[in-house]
Amino acid sequence: MPILSIEIPWDPNITQIGGLLLTWHGLFTAIGIFAGVRLSLELVKIVDYDYDDAYTLALVGVLSGIVGARLLFVFEHWDSFSNDPVAILRITEGGISIWGAILGGVSGGLVFGLWRGYPVARGLDLASFGIILGQAVGRIGDLVNGEHLAKASELPWAVFYTHEDSPAFVHSLLVGAHHPATTYELLGDLVILGALFVLLFRVFWHKPGLTFCCYLVGYAVMRFFLTYLRIDSSETFLLDLRVPQLVSLLVVLCVLPVAWYFATRPSVGEPAPLHRLGPIGRLLGARS
Repeated sequence: MPILSIEIPWDPNITQIGGLLLTWHGLFTAIGIFAGVRLSLELVKIVDYDYDDAYTLALVGVLSGIVGARLLFVFEHWDSFSNDPVAILRITEGGISIWGAILGGVSGGLVFGLWRGYPVARGLDLASFGIILGQAVGRIGDLVNGEHLAKASELPWAVFYTHEDSPAFVHSLLVGAHHPATTYELLGDLVILGALFVLLFRVFWHKPGLTFCCYLVGYAVMRFFLTYLRIDSSETFLLDLRVPQLVSLLVVLCVLPVAWYFATRPSVGEPAPLHRLGPIGRLLGARS
């Protein structure tokens, strides 16, 4: 192990209650969901979106997101589940796909919102804040667990897992210290979150839906390139792309015409109430 690499010695499992195994991955996933929903609901009050409608959409989005996250992960790793289908239900032990969570959650919330006649474009803008925050918090669990494997690295922040129960323990022995790829994603998520405040409250307030489109494109581009550092999604498909890269490319291609639609819609609403954002509003230029 390089002298300057970071050793991560923690047990990925917290405790087992009956037949339920609680992992750090599962814990931070739950915290991420709670934090993301909380942030979006706080923004709902600031922009005067109907709180009850937003709360209902959040519940639908979380449930459909969990289903989507597990289904895409199972699709990517079907060899591990084909002989034990019951293992598909053991989601608390880890094994979810971020793209599955995003697409499942957005699809579920969008269909429900359209069915109920909610203003879905503004709702998507607000949801993007909670989704990206939830992604960032969830990646803390990935760092603790060693949930995703990456290429070897000699950088000072390369990680090396020493607990034998960590998914990255054997990988660390074989390749040595490696990139904390999911931590790179965590940092990128936080950058996107900051950008969303600027985009919604300073640029696209009058064009509902565009902030959400920027979130999707920003994350897709980041995930596309970060996938080159990871080796856990090694199977390639069209154009020699891995599943996360293929999904990222398809998302960008699908979002572009949607963004054009939102951009050409008539402008709506009054200027963004920056002063209601407190310290964030002051950073964005609000006057008291």
